[in-house]
Amino acid sequence: MILPEAAPSPVVELDDARFARRGLRLFLKRDDLVHPDLPGNKWRKLRHNIGPAREHGTLLTFGGAYSNHLRATAAAGDLFGFATIGVVRGEEHLPLNASLAYAERRGMRLTHMDRTTYRRKHEPDVIAALREGWGDFYLLPEGGSNALAVRGCAELGAESAGFDVVCCPCGTGGTLAGLAAGLPPDARALGFSVLKGGFMDAEVERLQRETYGERRGSWSVEHGFHFGGYARTTPELDGFIGDFAARHGLVLDRVYTAKMMFGIVALAERGAFPEGVRILAVVTG
Repeated sequence: MILPEAAPSPVVELDDARFARRGLRLFLKRDDLVHPDLPGNKWRKLRHNIGPAREHGTLLTFGGAYSNHLRATAAAGDLFGFATIGVVRGEEHLPLNASLAYAERRGMRLTHMDRTTYRRKHEPDVIAALREGWGDFYLLPEGGSNALAVRGCAELGAESAGFDVVCCPCGTGGTLAGLAAGLPPDARALGFSVLKGGFMDAEVERLQRETYGERRGSWSVEHGFHFGGYARTTPELDGFIGDFAARHGLVLDRVYTAKMMFGIVALAERGAFPEGVRILAVVTG
């Protein structure tokens, strides 16, 4: 198997008049292409967690019914030889949807947790109950965002030199926390929260302090492009996805990347980026 870290993910420049007429250049970092089973930030977050998972023999993590994190974690366990347990938010619905069926095919054992308990999933009594039911395991937070994940995403920042603004979508904050820490000092990171609530800044800073003991890098979060919250969409966003595909031949996923790209275009049209800026948008997969 060719491991994803064999080479940096490719960067392509987009020919887009909305940016060219403002003296801007837009590039995509195709992190979604690093591995068919472990795309983008899923691999970067999992990479340094694989060693501890193999030492424990079993990894337990959390996600929603359509979680790409659960899919990728199941694939990693299959590829690298450790057992996986996925705690799914909400009641079980049969037959399993495509995401959970894929995780199960890759060897993940699935269990469902009611939403009230799920909100307390990292509290000691909930974890103790999981250990009583499933035995010892290596615990990975929802979305894979912990200190080891942040260090993996910092490698994304190191690959992104030569750009003024590097953008990524934000779900749990780990990608932005690492990206910002890994960028050179003359660059800034810009995250686009796909959840409403305005808590993402605090979560990114918490992860950086957990990892490095301090806030690192120049970064900020845009909160105005969540389109109603996680996995929510609107006709406006769907129209943008279709237009982007027609312009550039790439269909953006509506949960993460489409919201980021919509935000980048909107900010450019508002004049938020000075002329001459080179913008890199990370397609996280």
